[in-house]
Amino acid sequence: MDMDVILKRFEQPDEVREFAKGRFEIVRLGGMTIGRATYQPGWRWKDDVGAAAGATSCHVEHVGMVVSGCATAAMDDGRIIEMKAGDIFYVPPGHDSWVVGDEPYVSIHFLGADDYAAAKDDK
Repeated sequence: MDMDVILKRFEQPDEVREFAKGRFEIVRLGGMTIGRATYQPGWRWKDDVGAAAGATSCHVEHVGMVVSGCATAAMDDGRIIEMKAGDIFYVPPGHDSWVVGDEPYVSIHFLGADDYAAAKDDK
């Protein structure tokens, strides 16, 4: 069975989810949904994404890689981690997150992209 090669770019995403101080671009291919998060300095999940849904904690599971910048993930149980360029991360449900420093934070998401900041998402 011949299969076609598929090439896509985040510059022409299948979907874009925009929110205060950030955006999440979605590309779908090969049965996967991959996301690229871009957050500006001052972005914080509970203020810029969660507030619209009345949530103080993100309940999406994330696996990804930081492309540039730095962000903190603060787990509901009190653990705090810092993620910087080159880090590959797993962040379980139940967390807040914010940009650290004056540089935009960019990360690629291989798990959780379907549900993150979705209109149907009340997380």
